[in-house]
Amino acid sequence: MVLPVIVIWLSLLVDRVLGDPSNRYHPVAWLGNFIGWWGRPSLYPPNLRIFAGVVLGLITVVFFSLPFFILDLYLPVWAAIIAAPLLLKICLAWRCLEEHVESVEGALMQDGGGRSEVGMLVSRDPRQLSEEEILSASYESMSENLTDSIVSPLFYYTLFGLGGAAFFRAANTMDAMLGYKDERIKIGWFPARLDDVLNFIPARLAGLSLFIWFMAKGRAGDAWKILMRDRKKRPGPNGGVTMALIAGGCGVVFTKPGAYIIGDSKKTLKEAGKDIKDAVRAATLISAAILSLILFAAGGLVFRFLISQF
Repeated sequence: MVLPVIVIWLSLLVDRVLGDPSNRYHPVAWLGNFIGWWGRPSLYPPNLRIFAGVVLGLITVVFFSLPFFILDLYLPVWAAIIAAPLLLKICLAWRCLEEHVESVEGALMQDGGGRSEVGMLVSRDPRQLSEEEILSASYESMSENLTDSIVSPLFYYTLFGLGGAAFFRAANTMDAMLGYKDERIKIGWFPARLDDVLNFIPARLAGLSLFIWFMAKGRAGDAWKILMRDRKKRPGPNGGVTMALIAGGCGVVFTKPGAYIIGDSKKTLKEAGKDIKDAVRAATLISAAILSLILFAAGGLVFRFLISQF
């Protein structure tokens, strides 16, 4: 179980050093093109859209993850040390997530803009948002994507190897493209439900990691209070966990006009930006450490079992 631990930490290092390649070269961009091709509701009669979403959704996650499963099974150890971190990094978006948020911050500092940048992160219309609401949208995306873009891929790699991480990435990409309550509601029903199920445990792992961080910072009480009070205000079973903990631990309010208000305002989002990014970074490393310990413990159990057979 030493190799998977090495792969986890090397993949995070590769992500921090290299970031993401241009979209035209990124396998997840190719995945998005494929989803965009079949995910048009107008292609199907209304009464077949849920069925189409289920069948084509399953085909998508299987075909995207299958090469990862095969490589994981047949790569020799020396090749896996080189290739596996790069393949796992394909399923991660830590540095990219920070860069998108920093682009919003930079645009606000330069000219009070940020609306086009925040439109890349969230689905809400940014044209009528105040500066604080623009920052809220970007930091909410960072808080939620702590699970989607970092912890969940690492979690499924820990359980099922590279194929598990790729399976999750395909499901999450489908949800990001199709899981909306508009004309895509039927074709996106299965991707949205699959994403909810897959993210359920990782969201709680990300939440535990955040809570450990806020304990170390002396802010666990505030984080827990907002978690208990506000986690269900955001639709869905998972996103509200990390959003509420970060809002409480950093003393900020996340606001989506007409939808929800999470947290109590002790700082403006401009003042708390560094705290939020630090919390996401810390939770990433804590989650990776927890998963590494699980792999070491599992390896110890396997070793004891094998020894007991002799």
